[in-house]
Amino acid sequence: MMEENFKPMTAESVGEILREAGAQVMVRSGRSENYSAPREFSFEVKAIFENGMGLHVVARQFNYRDPWEAEGRVNDLVDVMLLRDGALTPLPKGYPYFQGIDEECGLDEEMLREVVECVHKVNPKLYLLQEMTGDL
Repeated sequence: MMEENFKPMTAESVGEILREAGAQVMVRSGRSENYSAPREFSFEVKAIFENGMGLHVVARQFNYRDPWEAEGRVNDLVDVMLLRDGALTPLPKGYPYFQGIDEECGLDEEMLREVVECVHKVNPKLYLLQEMTGDL
């Protein structure tokens, strides 16, 4: 996919994606519109689903679309960390994301929607089953 085809994401648009999937959501902007703002991220969104699984979505910095940084500051890629019982965790085997890792980096909006769809459908009992069988 060409970089020009990425759809910019905001804290609000990411929060809405998570709410649509049934999550309780908290949104926090990091960097202000001032160029010299001290924070290293643009926004973060935390969500918890009814199954107890959580996602922590972070847009670490703006991408610049024009050479003088005048109007082209956007966030079109985010990093997502998976939480279970408040701790970072991979997903059980058999899922397309979070296999052996607890963070997926550089996701565009389409990939973020896939991750959200995947996580909100996870049955937490799979962790127990795969721990018992030695698969996790």
